Amino acid sequence: MTALAQEAVAAAHPHPRGAPCPCPGATLADRPDATVVRHAGIVAKAHAPDTDAACLTLRLAAAARVPDVLLPPLTAAATVLHDRLVTLWPYGAPVDPDDPDAAPWEAAATLLARLHRTAPGDGVAPPPMRGPLKAAHAIARLRASLGAAPHPAGPPVLRAWAALPAWARAEAPMPGTPALCHGDLHLGQLVRYPAPDGPWRLIDVDDLGLGVPAWDLARPAAWYACGLLPPDEWARFLAAYREAGGPAVPAAGDPWPALDVPARALTAQTAARALAKAIAAGRPLDEVEQALVDACARMSPVPRQLAPGFPA
Repeated sequence: MTALAQEAVAAAHPHPRGAPCPCPGATLADRPDATVVRHAGIVAKAHAPDTDAACLTLRLAAAARVPDVLLPPLTAAATVLHDRLVTLWPYGAPVDPDDPDAAPWEAAATLLARLHRTAPGDGVAPPPMRGPLKAAHAIARLRASLGAAPHPAGPPVLRAWAALPAWARAEAPMPGTPALCHGDLHLGQLVRYPAPDGPWRLIDVDDLGLGVPAWDLARPAAWYACGLLPPDEWARFLAAYREAGGPAVPAAGDPWPALDVPARALTAQTAARALAKAIAAGRPLDEVEQALVDACARMSPVPRQLAPGFPA
């Protein structure tokens, strides 16, 4: 456990100086952009070094307003530890990665629909959703990796990215009527609270904000289009979102016109991250990573509103 993680444990569960700690802390994640530790029923998260404190406070407030959708924070603002902003949360039981058949697709879709229908705030709106900016950062990291070690999979990913509209590349404001969005939806962002078998809640407010709600459906849509998510699981997710009144797609008919651009963006982002990691490790792409690159290669030079599969 790093020194930051050790001190985050103390922040999560302070006890009198010199007193024995009743249970050890567990590191849930320790990356340059986030350190997450658990101590008993409390989780402390040290956010990325470049996190904006004012924006984080607004995101915490937004989460606190919808405790039936987002895991509510234990404090209204972050504290500072080793120049990192630290927030405290109740512990929730995560999705079991060893039981893919139990993936809570319906719960995820229903929570997203409820989030997207939530009023932005009482006079103070959250900041913009960071999904496109996060995707742009992944592309920037890939470009830096390719500058040091060119790779034949790089050009298809960069071409797919360049074909996206400016808003999806974080180069222009997001279009349409903004909704409150999660910004980085995947199954790792769901927990049961109270643990171990309470209702599902969304976690991680780092990218939460106002934006295009279809972005939150884009990752499962992209996996479906790339052949990585079975059609029945995609159908369950989409049906649950529609049944809950989610505004990102029409209530009936073809959802792809709304999902096409965000799904392409998430495909390029995920492929860029995978390729950068493979280059750094000096290893070939695995089957899933290659499928993402192949999907980028199939994307049209100009985005079109087409059915899944990203045909040219």
